[in-house]
Amino acid sequence: MKYRTVVMYMEIGCFVSCLCGWILVCSTLPTEYWTFSEVGSIVLTTSNYYSNLWMDCISDTTGVSDCKYYPSMLALPAYLHACRALAVCAVITGFFGGVLTLIGMKCTKIGGSEIANARVTFSGGITYLVSGFCGMITYTWWASRVISEFLDPNFRAQKFELGAAVFIGWGGSILLLSGGTVLTFFSGKEGLPSSSPKGPRRPATYASARTRRTYMLPGTTSRVTLGPPLFYEGRKSRATRTTTRTGRTFSRDTFV
Repeated sequence: MKYRTVVMYMEIGCFVSCLCGWILVCSTLPTEYWTFSEVGSIVLTTSNYYSNLWMDCISDTTGVSDCKYYPSMLALPAYLHACRALAVCAVITGFFGGVLTLIGMKCTKIGGSEIANARVTFSGGITYLVSGFCGMITYTWWASRVISEFLDPNFRAQKFELGAAVFIGWGGSILLLSGGTVLTFFSGKEGLPSSSPKGPRRPATYASARTRRTYMLPGTTSRVTLGPPLFYEGRKSRATRTTTRTGRTFSRDTFV
């Protein structure tokens, strides 16, 4: 199986994983069971209190339930505002991550070249990672607050336990993080330029065959002294001595 085919199937699997994680994160926002508490007043009547980011609800064993939104937004604690913002950011970035990944996948053939598609997929993977981190911070912060209040012996208000929505959100965030990590790794490996240059190496020597042939003396000739003479004898006497030794006169064309 070719490398491109393996990467294509891997992109499909990561996209499905991230899409499922994003759906799970979105499903937790309207769910009331972020925190849960059960209070039994008498034998036949039990009240159930549960809440989420937006409202508080109460129900009893008779089937009657009532929900009430938080009356004042400014009166809410700071961590609740932060959890709201992070949850909304997780949903928005997960949506755009799905769009970018769907455009850049190899099986869709919507984008341009292979490198352009890999870069778009890399952007989608980064967006999925941001979505997963926002969701993970939201549910972990909420769970940490609930657990610290439950274990605090000096906390006199009503104590709550973790609801099902927190665990569903953790699962969705893990799917987003795992799928986004794999997408980012393989698409970045293909689409982003490498830091190490892979250009042609410089040759060890710049001497070519013609250069060596030009500056080498013929093998059949005898040795010629190319250095300056020890004393000045005049231009004519040097030319006569060189001709006498070698038996022939070398010109420029002889060495070519």
